[in-house]
Amino acid sequence: MSVGQGHHVRHWAEGGPTRLSNLVLLCRRHHRAVHEEGYQVTRGPDGALQFRRPNEWELPEVPPTPPPPPEPDQALRARHEALGLLLHARTACPQWLGERLDVDWALGALNPLAAPHPRAAEHEPHDPEGAAATT
Repeated sequence: MSVGQGHHVRHWAEGGPTRLSNLVLLCRRHHRAVHEEGYQVTRGPDGALQFRRPNEWELPEVPPTPPPPPEPDQALRARHEALGLLLHARTACPQWLGERLDVDWALGALNPLAAPHPRAAEHEPHDPEGAAATT
């Protein structure tokens, strides 16, 4: 796994020297974006790098991440409590009993625009009093 790829700010084919002042380390994805997707990297007079989209718009700097609170776990618990969330060790445990997943039903349930599956009625909760029909 490579950490980064060296990129000539002024391409060597255009006379750009291979020295640190003309190189920048980019991840593979961003190096490809510069060479194949039209993104640009330039170095300003102050030495700062500037990144531009293919339409020439400058990409804004990402603001620095705020420092974490002194007691991050307590802050997170307080935030959850303020939101009314009750989280515990089993919160993320599914209540699944090991049966096979009915993919058609699952996708139909997740996509309200999907046509109902012919077996959808099999998965509807049983309502002997007909309360679901009156709501």
